[in-house]
Amino acid sequence: MNYFNQESERLLYRKLNESDIPLWTEFFIDNNLLHFLGLDMTKSYLELATGWITRQFQRYEEEGLGHLAVVEKETGKLIGMTGIIPREIEGNAYFEIAYSYMPNYWGKGYASESSQQMKKFGFENKVSNQFISIVDLENYASQNVARKNNMEIIFNSTFEGMEVFIFGTEKR
Repeated sequence: MNYFNQESERLLYRKLNESDIPLWTEFFIDNNLLHFLGLDMTKSYLELATGWITRQFQRYEEEGLGHLAVVEKETGKLIGMTGIIPREIEGNAYFEIAYSYMPNYWGKGYASESSQQMKKFGFENKVSNQFISIVDLENYASQNVARKNNMEIIFNSTFEGMEVFIFGTEKR
């Protein structure tokens, strides 16, 4: 299976491209969860979207992984991002299953569907035998997504200046 071309029941996953930048600015509008991401909110939505997406281009080249565009099959619309992200936490290397969705698509099970797809891809393609999700202590929605992905809290840590739970799972 190709990391940059996946699908699940309701979603398609593909590489991000420059034309996604203006679309991704919608992610920052009326999003009351941005404080969980450690973003510099003095920047414009366009600057934030550009930085986020161009960082993925770097990851694609350097790591062969990164956030992917999540496209709703039914509408063909970009609704979020998900992916496997290499991380270093407390001096140890991990692979994070990460996800972010535009506010209009919260509560529809898309984060759970996409995170389960990323975990499945990661195990089947031997990316790692363990995956994590980094979740702010107060981000209850993302904690629920991690639990639905058969993850449990394996330790607490600090990540980008925020107190977080590290949820993890190993292939059983």
